[in-house]
Amino acid sequence: MSQHEESLVLPNDEHNQKLIENVHPPSWMNPEPSGRYNIVVIGAGTAGLVTAVIAAGIGAKVALIERHLMGGDCLNVGCVPSKGVIRAARAWSDLRRAQKFGLHIPPGVKYDFGQAMARMRKLRARISHNDSVHRYKSLGVDVFIGNSRFSGPESIVIEGSAGNRTLQFVKAAICTGARAAAPPTPGLQEAGYLTNETVFSLTELPQRMGVIGAGPIGCELAQSFARFGSQVFLIEAMHGLMPNEDRDAAEVVEQQMVRDGVRLLCCGKDLKVNKTDSGKRLTVDSHGRQYDVTVDEILVGVGRTPNVDGLGLETVGVEYDKSGIKVNTRLQTTNPRIYAAGDICSKYKFTHAADAMAQIVIQNALFPHPFGFGYASMDSLIMPWCTFTEPEIAHVGMYEADAKAKGLEVETYTYKLDEVDRAILDGEDEGFARIHIQKGTDKILGATIVAAHAGEMIGEFSVAMKAGAGAKTIAGTIHPYPTQAEVNKKVVNLWRKAHFTQGTKNFLMKLFSWMRR
Repeated sequence: MSQHEESLVLPNDEHNQKLIENVHPPSWMNPEPSGRYNIVVIGAGTAGLVTAVIAAGIGAKVALIERHLMGGDCLNVGCVPSKGVIRAARAWSDLRRAQKFGLHIPPGVKYDFGQAMARMRKLRARISHNDSVHRYKSLGVDVFIGNSRFSGPESIVIEGSAGNRTLQFVKAAICTGARAAAPPTPGLQEAGYLTNETVFSLTELPQRMGVIGAGPIGCELAQSFARFGSQVFLIEAMHGLMPNEDRDAAEVVEQQMVRDGVRLLCCGKDLKVNKTDSGKRLTVDSHGRQYDVTVDEILVGVGRTPNVDGLGLETVGVEYDKSGIKVNTRLQTTNPRIYAAGDICSKYKFTHAADAMAQIVIQNALFPHPFGFGYASMDSLIMPWCTFTEPEIAHVGMYEADAKAKGLEVETYTYKLDEVDRAILDGEDEGFARIHIQKGTDKILGATIVAAHAGEMIGEFSVAMKAGAGAKTIAGTIHPYPTQAEVNKKVVNLWRKAHFTQGTKNFLMKLFSWMRR
């Protein structure tokens, strides 16, 4: 199979043809290497793109290598297409719930899954210009398409359609990301399955879908396909969905997903798959009961495998294991001239994490400490994240158990959305904001929000924690009314009220009494 054929994205319609023309143009010819590069970046996902564009912007000589599609997982098979699908599924769900807002939908409304997916592909193609080969060339980056490997302590060989190229580098950054992995479930390989890398190619709605793994990917897509009208069975080996999140927050999402029609089979054991004439048969034990269901498609949403194969890492002394490339807090590999960023080396599998790590690579690789620039470190990052179910779950910092494990005394406060006016009026009043504050201070250790717009709301706590501003700052900040983000101030006010001592209250009561004389 040719490199061009490998780059095809299905279905091969006008939208995906535009995508390919941007991120892996069939007519692209690799440039001639122009001497020694300040930095060569392998992988054009988020980490690689940010590393390359910042380096070129400050005057460095940069080469960027991508073997498949510019934009990586985020653009092609991750954040961008999934949010397009989620938005369409929410529109379908809103329509079915429109009667409570006084809108009566007549029978016979047409729901077109193929059109919803076409909309996603159209918008993905539009966004792809930002990550395109031609844009990065215009920004001063030498872009190479092809497989690459380290061939020596300062060289990388690229296999291209017009022959091989050898690049010389001062520093290198490995940003090759990770790919979907599948559990060793008996019969799964034989039956066939979808992952995030293939599910967005669907043009017809599976009437029955099994989803393995109730993490972020599994939950987002299980809810979406249930809202589109699929009968969805969500299978999770641990208890409940999103087992790594705040349990109360995950419970709120679980209740909504059940209302949307998702059948959750948690604590699943002895999962087996068989391909039959009527579909793909799954058998699993859940809470002591055996389930036997047949589906049309299986979506696997568990596990990631780092993309280290074929890079020649042994040639340059870069160590790795099943979790990815080993790096220090400066994102140096075991070869100090070679750095890594993004999913290839991080426990944080988020686009914004890859962006932040790329900036650490730039500072440490191109602005060395002896010249007066301080080292940047992963330890300094305040990392928020969000799962885009409805409602969303967003978190930053520590959970209560994390803080206690570090020997910190914690005060935890929770404010429910059913006491926030805007959430009530929007009909989005299921959820809460929760903060963890170090006892004896106003230092915010962590926060969780479960709400319709949690991803937009968590930023206030992230900024406060990054700036070293505590609960007093948020409590003293005016929030516009009515907004759902008022819950941030209301939850902090619980802390302020708790620390308004009885002694202070008694003093003020006496003062006010004296003033009335």
